[in-house]
Amino acid sequence: MMSWPPVYDEEYMPPPDSPYWFKKLETMPQKERDELILKKLKAQLKYCWENSEFYRKKWVKANFHPDDLWNLNDLKKIPIVTKEEFRRDQMENPPYGTNLCISVDDIYTIHGTSGTTGRPAVFAIGYDDVRRIANTHARVMWGFGLRPKDTIMIAAFFSLYLGSWGALWGSQRLKAKSFPFGAGAPGQTRSAVHWAKQLKPTALYGTMSYILHFAEVAYEEGIDPQTDFNFRIIFTSGEPGAALPSMKEKIKKIFNATLIDLGSTAEMSPWMTNGECSYACGMHLWQDVVYTELVDPKTLEPVEYGEEGVPVYTHLERTSQPFIRFFSYDVSTWINDPCECGRTYPRLPKGIYGRIDDVINIRGEKVFPSAIQEALMSVKGYGGEHQIIITRERALDKIILKVEYDKDVEKQASINSLVLKDLEEAFKNAIRVKCGVNAEVILVPPKTLNRTQLKAKRIIDNRELYEELNKLRSHH
Repeated sequence: MMSWPPVYDEEYMPPPDSPYWFKKLETMPQKERDELILKKLKAQLKYCWENSEFYRKKWVKANFHPDDLWNLNDLKKIPIVTKEEFRRDQMENPPYGTNLCISVDDIYTIHGTSGTTGRPAVFAIGYDDVRRIANTHARVMWGFGLRPKDTIMIAAFFSLYLGSWGALWGSQRLKAKSFPFGAGAPGQTRSAVHWAKQLKPTALYGTMSYILHFAEVAYEEGIDPQTDFNFRIIFTSGEPGAALPSMKEKIKKIFNATLIDLGSTAEMSPWMTNGECSYACGMHLWQDVVYTELVDPKTLEPVEYGEEGVPVYTHLERTSQPFIRFFSYDVSTWINDPCECGRTYPRLPKGIYGRIDDVINIRGEKVFPSAIQEALMSVKGYGGEHQIIITRERALDKIILKVEYDKDVEKQASINSLVLKDLEEAFKNAIRVKCGVNAEVILVPPKTLNRTQLKAKRIIDNRELYEELNKLRSHH
């Protein structure tokens, strides 16, 4: 058993011809791995008890003490936590909450969420944890085929988003050539495709929708992604869909590259511990770094292999802001069948393909319908009903909002036609400020839209990818 928290050799590199970073860890018999996980879990829980006021209070209330954990089945004695609890804790104990576990002076980097549902969540990470995240990501990246000789282009937001930073840290630890190009600035994708043609990077990271947009812009610029680029691996996170065979075939056809599906949640960095290997047949759960259970969303009881459930994640080597039994709200199915790669981890064969809440995934950003409703309600003239339509144009997600105006606006509009134009702009601005996305607004008269008590009925998702994901759920 390594010491806890583990300190990894920064100079270590696997044999060049090995498909594994740590062969022993990755191919362990399950019984032996479970023993290792239990030791790490006990150390992690002891650390949380001693350093996290958040967990100590929560566990005392639940009548749990780390000494009560004798085996992995005892994990269900520990109460599940949600991001809402952490956000509330940070609001009451600003800015980092009571789960920081390290000195404020030892914070190395700060990230967070976009805050579409209220106050943004703050992620404060210490230097040692960044090195462990980098090591794990390098290990997973090695597992899906990247090597030090590769040039890795990172085409994702470098702001609060931990996806891009995680990809960069992993690339650097892999000792590959990192090309952190970023995304999001006006004209940046147009520039990116020319850089990709000129520099010929061998790997590309971004969200699934952005990768498709990248290809569209390349075609517009007279660039053929298959012959003018040199990508052999495209890896993605932040959105579902990369596990779909149809999407893997599409990326192969466009780029002549292998598509790799990755990603748990930002909170659970190293988020690549849900990560495919070079066989790209479902995300392995790298259980010796982040331990994953799948639970029934209603009973919170663990589900058997082959069943559908919500992934619940537990850090096994985090000293800054550890998350213990973190409820993801995602939906997946897991199996423990052998993989051709030889790794003995369980897998999510269909990736993450749904949510149990009503969140909408737009270009890697999670947008809550409740936040959209709140934004619309803040505007005088809102008629009390709306519909959210999501489409994809030129490989980019688009939100269209059909919004009813009230009777007062109807009267004013009959006198002054500019009233509706002003109201449309007010709604657009409210959505932009509250939700961080641009939306097209179509105003409709009072009582035009069907009334419903169910938020989900207000949402029409016309994206082909999401229709396919919904089929996965219905066929399960």
